[in-house]
Amino acid sequence: MSKAIGMIEFKSIPTGITAADLMVKTADVDIVEAQTVCPGKYIAIITGDLSAVKASVEAASTAYESELIDNFVLGNPHESLFPAMYGASEVGEVNSLGILETFDVASLIEAADAAAKTAIVQVIELRLAKGMCGKSFMLLTGEVSAVTASIEKAREIAGEKGMYLDSQVIAHPDQKIIQTIL
Repeated sequence: MSKAIGMIEFKSIPTGITAADLMVKTADVDIVEAQTVCPGKYIAIITGDLSAVKASVEAASTAYESELIDNFVLGNPHESLFPAMYGASEVGEVNSLGILETFDVASLIEAADAAAKTAIVQVIELRLAKGMCGKSFMLLTGEVSAVTASIEKAREIAGEKGMYLDSQVIAHPDQKIIQTIL
């Protein structure tokens, strides 16, 4: 059995809730998160066996294609994603700081997973469209070269769907900025 996560992102709340219901009725999956996000969009993140997650995401995406913004299925997601999503990351020393912003939620999570798998970095925050007019961003840390490589990979992934907005890498950020954002 292969662990996976999947996500749907819809333009409207009624369609999003209906699609989330279809996802859990399609296969044996668990809802990790299902909620409204700015600006009135709806996201649902599920987990389970890879084949079940694929079937659920495909069913919801196909049934409500006209309202779909984006979706994804990730097999074996990086372990740092969930703590970063829920503000539970334990952050030690911040040697460098990578920041990447996207126009949607799904592409950010895909980009964060790719970034975390590219080099030895820690994803420390995933801000998912709440209070940001639908945009999302991630923060990651590690050695400067690792963060740079990870941000470049994340930029490539988000750019494939046209959802990349901006990114920066700060070498040795000042402690005052670290305290402000973390």
